[in-house]
Amino acid sequence: MRKLTYILLIFFNISYAQDILTTDMAVKLTLENNLDIKVSENILEISKNNSSILNSDYLPTISATSGITRNQGDVEVKTNQGISAKIDDTYNDENFGSLNIVYNLIDGRGRRYNYKKSKELFNRTELEVKEIIENTLLQLFTVYFDFARLTKEKKILKNTLDISVERLDRVKTKYKFGQSTSLEVSSAEVDKNTDSLNYLNIIKVLSNTKRDLNLIMNVDLETDFKVVEDIDFINEIQAEKFFNSGLNNNTLFQILNKDVEISDLELKAIKSTYLPTVQLRGSYGWNETIDEITYNPVNEFYSKGISTGVNISIPIFDGGKRITATKNARLNLENSLIQKNKNELEIGKNLRNAYETYKNNLFLLQIQEKSFQTSKLSFSKFEEKYSLGLVSSLEFRQAQTNLLSAELLFNSSLFETKISELIFLKLSGEIVNNY
Repeated sequence: MRKLTYILLIFFNISYAQDILTTDMAVKLTLENNLDIKVSENILEISKNNSSILNSDYLPTISATSGITRNQGDVEVKTNQGISAKIDDTYNDENFGSLNIVYNLIDGRGRRYNYKKSKELFNRTELEVKEIIENTLLQLFTVYFDFARLTKEKKILKNTLDISVERLDRVKTKYKFGQSTSLEVSSAEVDKNTDSLNYLNIIKVLSNTKRDLNLIMNVDLETDFKVVEDIDFINEIQAEKFFNSGLNNNTLFQILNKDVEISDLELKAIKSTYLPTVQLRGSYGWNETIDEITYNPVNEFYSKGISTGVNISIPIFDGGKRITATKNARLNLENSLIQKNKNELEIGKNLRNAYETYKNNLFLLQIQEKSFQTSKLSFSKFEEKYSLGLVSSLEFRQAQTNLLSAELLFNSSLFETKISELIFLKLSGEIVNNY
């Protein structure tokens, strides 16, 4: 008993300097620190690089080449007049260099479709990052509001414990004057211990939930804070508006639409390989040859100039690779459409279920609030009667238990409704816009 009292005194009397963590601050920390979001942002940057004009075939290719060659050895020369000569260990130097440029003037529009596809792949990656952020925010808010629920529950249990301590003191005093029984004292003692254990347990759960929240925000796990406990909800008109536009705004559905567009562009790009291509070529080069043979009429040769050309390529048959690629691209497009239609029904179902669940929870919340207010009023009357000695300690405890159950149920219903709202906002594509 003394040990339990000592533990309670520690929790009651030690106060921590805690900052208020608002939802805006929690979102900011999560977007800045969350590792999943950081990885997705790097992937987005890679996709952005891949969609750049620098990664397309619209720009020419420019290259420079140069070289030096030396031929060394013995040379034997014989003229038409029958004169012959032999030169040992002679050499011949050849030096050259060129600047080349190649530009694909016409490529059957494949370049255009591939460039468009790279842009759509970037847009798809943006949606995937948005989906990751939405899922992370839903996880964040779920834990955040669970922490707020537990914080309120802690206050409720603390108030219940305070009442039980006061009741025990009252019963002990009455017992001293012979106005109560040892059974009532024992009962009050048991109730007080039960409430103490409940309070200690909620502190432990609250501490664990705090670490869960810190983990999502990727901050020190032991960081202390308080959260905003007030809850507000979107109005009925907003909810209906979000529901009506929810399917088109759903991020997963938008990704499926992008898959169809990308598959269509892939098919068009493959079809374009059947068309001719025109390539422009140009170069500027120089060439120098130095011959050591003294009686050679030309010991040194030097040339430079510009050359241009046009290459036209007409595809006729490549062994059937294009035919196979075209068939597969058509099947991929068909699969993308099937996946879109399949998931459209599922997303629509989940959206409607979330909307109906949210509305139903709002209705139940009103009932729970009325029940709580009734229990609160009833307990207030019992408390007054108990102070006047008109009801027994056990009857007072029953009223206290009824109030505790009603208050905990209302508190749980309040935050459960908030979580259902968040799930609805996630499915309707509005969770980012509303926080």
